[in-house]
Amino acid sequence: MIAPTDIQLIGSEVALRWDDGREGFISFATLRAASPSAETRGERDIFGHQYGGTVPKNYVGVEVTGWERIGNYAIRFDFSDGHRTGLYSYVLLRELGEAPTTGS
Repeated sequence: MIAPTDIQLIGSEVALRWDDGREGFISFATLRAASPSAETRGERDIFGHQYGGTVPKNYVGVEVTGWERIGNYAIRFDFSDGHRTGLYSYVLLRELGEAPTTGS
């Protein structure tokens, strides 16, 4: 499994260096919008009914205030809006860091 060897908060982005030498940058707003938490994504019951989840929001201005590694597979970020329940797998972070950005 590819894992980050260095994580830094630079300006309004999270910078990740991976153990294969690649680097990725994810804006705070993109990271917050992509939270894999049940609060953001909702949950499905055994019948497929969706419960919870928020309508997509604009997270411009939300900042990452801290982070911690969870085992050998994920990072949990703390956001300035109080959100901190999403566990971002290394696979998800790699995908977000490699996604093309659109200038805003």
